[in-house]
Amino acid sequence: MFQLQSSSSLARYATSSSIALFFNLHNISTSLHSRPFSSQNDDVETIFNILTTTPSNSLRASLKSTQILLSNDLIDKVLKRFRFSHQNPLQALEFFKLTGNRRGFYHSSVSLDTMLYILGRSRKFELVWDVLVEIRKKDQSLITARTVMVVLGRIAKVCSVRYTVDSFKKFRKLVPEFGVDCYNGLLRTLCQEKSMTDARNVYHVLKHGFKPNLQTFNILLSGWKSAEEAEEFFDEMKRMGVRPDVVSYNCLIDVYCKNREIEKAYKVLDKMREEDISPDVISYTSLIGGLGLVGQPDKARDLLKEMKEYGCYPDVAAYNAVIRNFCIAKRLGEAYKLMDEMVGKGLEPNATTYNVVFRTFFWSNDLVSSWSLYQRMRRSGCMPNTQSCMFLIRLIKRQEKVEMGLELWNDMVKNGFGSYVLVSDVLFDLLCIMGKLADAERCFLQMIEKGQKPSYVSFKRIKVLMQLVNKHEALKNLSVKMACIGSVSHVSQTDDCPIDSSSSELLPS
Repeated sequence: MFQLQSSSSLARYATSSSIALFFNLHNISTSLHSRPFSSQNDDVETIFNILTTTPSNSLRASLKSTQILLSNDLIDKVLKRFRFSHQNPLQALEFFKLTGNRRGFYHSSVSLDTMLYILGRSRKFELVWDVLVEIRKKDQSLITARTVMVVLGRIAKVCSVRYTVDSFKKFRKLVPEFGVDCYNGLLRTLCQEKSMTDARNVYHVLKHGFKPNLQTFNILLSGWKSAEEAEEFFDEMKRMGVRPDVVSYNCLIDVYCKNREIEKAYKVLDKMREEDISPDVISYTSLIGGLGLVGQPDKARDLLKEMKEYGCYPDVAAYNAVIRNFCIAKRLGEAYKLMDEMVGKGLEPNATTYNVVFRTFFWSNDLVSSWSLYQRMRRSGCMPNTQSCMFLIRLIKRQEKVEMGLELWNDMVKNGFGSYVLVSDVLFDLLCIMGKLADAERCFLQMIEKGQKPSYVSFKRIKVLMQLVNKHEALKNLSVKMACIGSVSHVSQTDDCPIDSSSSELLPS
């Protein structure tokens, strides 16, 4: 039978206390049935494929037939699969509701935040608030400061500062503890999605309702671009009796490095040691980036050794920064050596690592090397992201390599990585230019089957070609499917969310 894992509200986060429940819309059975062993990754793929290919009216039966036990951890992974594959958010929401509306079962806060991110990315803000209201009724403790930041992050990306702050105030009735952590979440969102001017204004407007702490100042410090202004704010923090920590100093190092003031950055490093604050891997990674900006990739590589002498060991991000420096210097041999060194030290290159090199090959118009790197990436088990795919497909289109484009697309469809909407726009353009109408139609239908709606620009281009070759039945089929599928790629403005036309919008004092 298809089963759910649940636990009591007091101990549901402890895996040892999970209770298996049968998946049934009306009752819960406590019987357990054994099933053949399979890895959790296989289970995730099985559930994911069912959700993205099965009609709603037969979804329950299809899930029931898998005999897969849905634990909180498995649900988290399935939702993350939706997130990174840019699949239909309504399919993810249906799964979230089916698994969450069982008596005695509680979603994890990770599942909730991932679900809200998926909906917010598609600008389905009304559904976001609906989910939050339902969760508040069942278990308000799942709504955390992180939840606030996830929701506000998606809202701030497309809506005005005023609307973002108004949305923040709505959380007063939703979050169990609406305090400085939530306030900090708002400030961090504004730093990331808007501007430091907006964040500073909101900080001054709302600070009397919250007591700013070290994290508050660290958030605002992290967004500075002007070294002089960052220094002034750093001094203000100390005047208020807030003692800087490693994060505070890292923010100063970062702003100095971005402004190519490397000597000042090194002085901050010395001051940290004087105050018995040990620089961490982030401190060194910022310095590595700064050295790259001033054309000193070799000195940056030496920092990898120096940091070890102080008991700080480089991570993937630190290696990525050094690799980026050598790519900028067009010394790709050194970059590849560092990638091999990472593997030798047990650090797996991630999508960012590969994208740094992809970018270099893209600008040098080197498709052969790009494709070779892509093959290495796939062999290593590293999943390409949207940026990886876009570097490849644009280069493929530039050189009119249809077979490579189709192979990349087939990999995406099979393994569920990258944005179908963004990649398909370039791919369909290539296929239409090369007169590969049959391939364009096949890829179009594959996209529809995955719950993704192709852009109208791509549809119109294929439509014109079909009309020219009198493929009226095929065109009618595509037109019907375009009309029926939910609008995933097309993003519309919500009724009560004003689209931000100026990132410098200020709040009234």
